[in-house]
Amino acid sequence: MIPMSLAQVAAVTGGKLSETADPEAVVTGDVEFDSRKAGPGGLFLAIPGAKVDGHEFAAKAHEQGAVATIATRPIDTPAVYVEDAVAALTALAKDAAARSRATVVGVTGSNGKTSTKDLIAQLLENIGPTVATEGNFNNELGHPYTVCKVKPDTDFLVLELAARGIGHITQLCEIAPPRIGVVLNVGISHLDGFGDIETTALAKSELPRFLGEDDLVVLNADDPRVARMAEVTRAKVRTFGIDNEADFRAVDLDHGDGRYAFRIDDGSHWDLPVRLGLWGRHQVLNALAAGVVARAEGETRFDLIQGLSKATRKSQRRMDVFTRPDGTVVIDDSYNANPASMGSAVRTLGQLPTEGRRIAVLGLMADLEEQSEACHRRLGEQAREAGVDEVIAVGDGTQPIVEGAAGDDREHSIDGADGVTATHVPDQAAAIALLDNRLRPGDAVLVKGSRYRTWDVADHLRAKEETDQ
Repeated sequence: MIPMSLAQVAAVTGGKLSETADPEAVVTGDVEFDSRKAGPGGLFLAIPGAKVDGHEFAAKAHEQGAVATIATRPIDTPAVYVEDAVAALTALAKDAAARSRATVVGVTGSNGKTSTKDLIAQLLENIGPTVATEGNFNNELGHPYTVCKVKPDTDFLVLELAARGIGHITQLCEIAPPRIGVVLNVGISHLDGFGDIETTALAKSELPRFLGEDDLVVLNADDPRVARMAEVTRAKVRTFGIDNEADFRAVDLDHGDGRYAFRIDDGSHWDLPVRLGLWGRHQVLNALAAGVVARAEGETRFDLIQGLSKATRKSQRRMDVFTRPDGTVVIDDSYNANPASMGSAVRTLGQLPTEGRRIAVLGLMADLEEQSEACHRRLGEQAREAGVDEVIAVGDGTQPIVEGAAGDDREHSIDGADGVTATHVPDQAAAIALLDNRLRPGDAVLVKGSRYRTWDVADHLRAKEETDQ
């Protein structure tokens, strides 16, 4: 956090200092709402919750060195009393962004936001001090929390911008106005909030619409809905892609073992290839988007190539590939799922070199509303087309995966077309039992589903100590 006195904190948040709070005391540490992270010079944010009330941990935060607590009810330690703790955090974030010298980069899209944000941050760290969203901490709490982490010397602030409805991205942009915006793609996701894909596109277009004429927007030329956003922005436009002409285009792709190599064509005929350490063809597009941002901020071609080739996975449960001692290769991509990311994951499994079988453990893709049955059936078809040998569909709503994979509409275990075995199980415990019975050394397993729905399976596979790929 950029240092500020408690008197300034109170002024910015519209709060009132407690009698025990020193107006001249200076906050130099981070704002934290997890008391375990509260440290010397920081601020503790006490958020009342349904199960846990942060006010009960204010004394602990104070003992650990927090200067004060932002609170909504009386406590015994120094406090800034406010009406709404999250609104107070948002006010602090707006103030921090206004006082920071950092160039703000906003990243949105239906898929790949977290991976691309991580790539951008790794590249920009080679240029100057960088702060980035942790994991996918991208909502009305996580976004201002991240913004408040800027320091006086921070050069870049890379923010993941998520939305579940119209207006959400604009609200996040107003907290920390981006100078560079990246739109990755528009896909079928969160239809409970958006309703249809065109509304999703409208929501994602809020980022390029927000940018000014001195700003830069980076658009995916391979996604028609994203490419059309060039028509609604005042910002300078740079494009990236594989299949279509773009300012940054990947050519001479080699999928290797699932970690792609390629050259970047920006009109300069680069000779040095990128060889990603990240898995899947979708990471090529993510790398291109990150490359446009890094080049715009002055990174040399050589450093960009080196940076992309050295980039590593930073967030958990996202294309985390490891090998167990028995030789089983596991792709843990279980953090979340939608139709596009599921399709990418099964294709990556299909390209993975293995001496055994390819097994996909697939959970429900949530929030698809009336399109759920068709999307899950199509996922089963994609698994078959990718060369997956066995599909295990986990939980209610995933029966259509079995139908698509096996080309049959029976519910349970089916030996279907192209030798695909497809099985529906009621829950993760049943999936684990089935895997324990069927896994053989040398097999490759993908685990993926919407939030929490396959985490137990991934954790069970990880329990036998592994080596990262």
